[in-house]
Amino acid sequence: MAEPKESRELGAFVARVMVVAAIFGLLWLGWRLRLLLLLVFGAVLVSVIFRMIARPIRDRLHVRGGIALAIAVLFVVGIIALVFWFFGAEIARQTNSLSETLPGAWQKVQTRLETAGWGEPLHRWLENVRSSAVSNLGRFALSIGNGVADTVLVIVAGIYLAAQPDLYRTGLIKLVPSRSRDLIGSAIEESGHALGLWLKGRLVSMTIVGILTASGLYLIGIPSWLSLGLLSGLLEFIPFLGPFLSAIPAVLLAFAISPQGALWTIGLYLLVQQIEGNLVEPLVQQRAVTIPPPLLLFALGASALLFGLGGVILGAPLAVVIYVLVKRLYVREALATDTPLPTDRKK
Repeated sequence: MAEPKESRELGAFVARVMVVAAIFGLLWLGWRLRLLLLLVFGAVLVSVIFRMIARPIRDRLHVRGGIALAIAVLFVVGIIALVFWFFGAEIARQTNSLSETLPGAWQKVQTRLETAGWGEPLHRWLENVRSSAVSNLGRFALSIGNGVADTVLVIVAGIYLAAQPDLYRTGLIKLVPSRSRDLIGSAIEESGHALGLWLKGRLVSMTIVGILTASGLYLIGIPSWLSLGLLSGLLEFIPFLGPFLSAIPAVLLAFAISPQGALWTIGLYLLVQQIEGNLVEPLVQQRAVTIPPPLLLFALGASALLFGLGGVILGAPLAVVIYVLVKRLYVREALATDTPLPTDRKK
């Protein structure tokens, strides 16, 4: 006996309601677990770095992937150890000197600002900052401890992901319907390739910016030039915001010495950024992946609002992956519009 039309319509309606409810449930769960998802992405980023190093080792030494990965991990640890072996004592000395000098430098800056007639607004601002810092001191200490634990977790998980990437990739693809698995697999490959190219480009920029900044500060005569140059290189990983943050301690220290030194230091950081943006970046773009600067800027802002400090650090690589996935899965497939991917000309 045929099922009544009303029953079929009711069943279809209930099915649609269940699908909508499931979608909203997944969105709610993703929102609640957004920080965990960010840690997972951080582990993926670490795995891409290690596999990027392990791939040429495997090809040139003709060893198995696991052995190449172990060599890559030892290589990274060895590089870090060598840096601290050759420069560790000097970096530690300059870092200690910087931590001891900055409070006195800030006092001198305050004195100069008060002499210029900005004393009262400065005192009000400092009082607000001090009260806020005292009230959030416990939360700040807890966040540091959580940050260290999260970093260790991300590194260890990244090594596990790099050891068996096909296992996790296959497991992820199996979560989608069989008719879409080839497409999802291709999109994952494209986004992974783009992420690796972006990391190579950032590594080049970080190295050049760190060397140029340290050399310039040394020539100007700014103390702790090596530590400040290292800080500039590391913070170059964060587009837009990183260079600004790295310039603050250097300018503050230079201003305590003399206003002219502060102007020279500001000019140096601006010059380094001009060199990086107009000379280094065009060369890097030939073999790396970039996305439009306004899009990257808004992506960093959104990532910071969603994830906090972790979003600021990982916002740029996350934006690269989302940019590739949107173009591959939505623009090309859903809209049937031919559009080039950032990796097309670099394969």
